[in-house]
Amino acid sequence: MAVTSNQQLISDTDGLFEPSVADFWSLLKPRVMSLVIFTGFAGMYVAPGALHPLVFAISLFAIAAGAGASGAINQWYDRDIDAVMTRTKTRPIPAGVMAPAEALTMGLVISALSVLLLGLAANWLAAGLLAFTIFFYAVVYTVWLKRSTPQNIVIGGAAGALPPVIGWAAVTGSLSIEPLLLFAIIFMWTPPHFWALALVKNDDYKAANIPMLPVVAGSLETRRQIVIYAVLLAPLAVVPSFIGMASVGYGVIAALAGLLFVAMSLQLFKTGDHKHAMRLFAYSILYLFLLFLGLVIDHAVLGYLAGAA
Repeated sequence: MAVTSNQQLISDTDGLFEPSVADFWSLLKPRVMSLVIFTGFAGMYVAPGALHPLVFAISLFAIAAGAGASGAINQWYDRDIDAVMTRTKTRPIPAGVMAPAEALTMGLVISALSVLLLGLAANWLAAGLLAFTIFFYAVVYTVWLKRSTPQNIVIGGAAGALPPVIGWAAVTGSLSIEPLLLFAIIFMWTPPHFWALALVKNDDYKAANIPMLPVVAGSLETRRQIVIYAVLLAPLAVVPSFIGMASVGYGVIAALAGLLFVAMSLQLFKTGDHKHAMRLFAYSILYLFLLFLGLVIDHAVLGYLAGAA
């Protein structure tokens, strides 16, 4: 099936049904947004200083809304390839239940409102970072990188790595080594996480002419790259315990979780089967969750002990 050109666009709306609330919700990519909410929350929670609880909640909502808006713009632009891929063909636009113009309008409006809300509620540094994140994902990654280079996920991963930085900036109004470290952890985590799934969905990407690494370089090279990133990520995730950002307890948990991540990557490298690829993909989500949950709990415990001393 040939991929439809993005030049054919908003006029193709014949036969559309009335979109439901669930369709609009799915346009925001809620699973991706949930990760943004959690990492953004972690960045806000571990940052020095404090926000009023209402301001904290509004700021986190704005970060989540910005992520959802960029997902809507992504689905508007990618509707031609989404229609080809089995993983995405049931999304609202390729499924024929939503007009492309509705998705684009929704994405642009929510993008603007989320940036304005964060700027008014917290500060304009955080708002500027949110605006850059939306632009990077919706334009740099979606329009340019995704269809032009096998390094699309590597470079494009910067967008997904920025939420804890935005959260930190919302609280402090500044940047430092700590939020940049959180950025680096997610940035290094993204390629092995996504490439594990890409190995399984390789035929989809071939059909859509998307130059994902497995399509361009093959399974063996992709698995080798996964191992390299896992080996680099595992020690990086322990660094917070060495710079005073977290305790030794966090460092132990991060080290053990990282060793398992490396072991599973090596297992995938040896076998190359889809079963181990999906296991690594699933564990990678748990791994990132454990790292950021560990930072939150560690910060809460250290704060309690400091207050009790």
